[in-house]
Amino acid sequence: MSNPFKTPFGRGGPAAKTVSINRGPYVMEMADGENAELTMYGEIVECQPVDWWTGEPIEGSYIIQSEFLEDLKALAGAKTLTIRMNSVGGDAGVSILIHNLLRELANQGMALTCIVDGVAMSGGSLIMSACDTVVVNPASMVMIHKCWSSLWGGYNADELKELAAKNEAWDKAQVSIYKRKCGLSDMVISNMMAKTTYMTGTEAVEKGFADKLLEDAAPLDIAASADGRSLFVRGRQFHLTPGMFAPESIPTVTPGAATPVEANTNQPAQAGDEGGKTMAKNLEELRAENPELAEAIMAEAKAAVSASGAPATPAVPPAAPAAQDPVPDRVKEERQRLQEIDALAGLYDAETIQAAKYGENACTAQEMAYRAAQKAAQQGGTFLAALEADTAASGVQNVGAANGVGGDGAGGTGGPDSPQAVVAQAQADAKAYNERKKEVR
Repeated sequence: MSNPFKTPFGRGGPAAKTVSINRGPYVMEMADGENAELTMYGEIVECQPVDWWTGEPIEGSYIIQSEFLEDLKALAGAKTLTIRMNSVGGDAGVSILIHNLLRELANQGMALTCIVDGVAMSGGSLIMSACDTVVVNPASMVMIHKCWSSLWGGYNADELKELAAKNEAWDKAQVSIYKRKCGLSDMVISNMMAKTTYMTGTEAVEKGFADKLLEDAAPLDIAASADGRSLFVRGRQFHLTPGMFAPESIPTVTPGAATPVEANTNQPAQAGDEGGKTMAKNLEELRAENPELAEAIMAEAKAAVSASGAPATPAVPPAAPAAQDPVPDRVKEERQRLQEIDALAGLYDAETIQAAKYGENACTAQEMAYRAAQKAAQQGGTFLAALEADTAASGVQNVGAANGVGGDGAGGTGGPDSPQAVVAQAQADAKAYNERKKEVR
């Protein structure tokens, strides 16, 4: 297999050149031919995600394998590479591939440093661990977990065991990456991964995943959506992998509320797309439509900013004392409601789940199950009524059996083989049998 970095590092090769590559989710810069910088603010994927129904590309901040690896070659020859990281991760295979290529560059003399500007989660933490020096903000977030796979279709036990064995192999590869960086034992790292461990910058340094803490760093704005499925980092929204939820320790903002960055810059908060009955499109409309809800949302946004260490602006109304503020409890209840409904997603159709979460009559998981049961019972009753009507219309009641019982023929109601005669004869036989039993006793 050819070495993608062999030519630039070979003696007598071309002189180092300036590099300026900007693909949105990542930027590569090198001005002096020696010191390169790579900004990775996106999700790591093997190829561009597309809509399953339309075939159109899905918009998002995607770091695509083929593009990234080709662009990375341009940085070969630099003496230092500083990676600025803000990624929730993505494809494990692509992340490990990028990690391994970065380690190859390090072994060839390049000094690698990673600065976690926001989060380094899942595959992002694997790439972070390729660097011999990792610098974190006190409010940075590092997350490690075991790999998982999506299943669609039917599988037997042997096939599921085979998939489990493959996942275990991926987990071992990840353990080896983290072990080189932090020095913890395989068992400790594996247990941390099994628990899906989130670490603040300080905790990452304490556990060896990071080397330096930026005590004087600018405050970092991190918040989670109400359902825990998204993170807002420095004004960017990152959707977590399905099945993953943000930890309780991260401040939460509700749909339609300002993110910490919006609150800090006095920008109007846009209504979220996660449903609900509120029709307001911005904060001013919300204040006119529901002043109490608007004030509660603004108080929560300020609390999120305060928890992250960012300075609050005069435009944000004072938050109520934490002991008296009902918003956190309300947000926690809403998150729990959505998670309980998601837990039943495999039992009901998507329309039922969507209606329960965000419909006009949004409800709890228990109420959703009750409604579904009522609907099924109603459908069952309608089916039985239709079945009885069809049976009556068919005239099957008047069709005689093979031996002639029933019907209007010789074996009908008036003949010796009629149902009445058969029943009378059976009763007489039973009476005679009982009389004989008395005589025998």
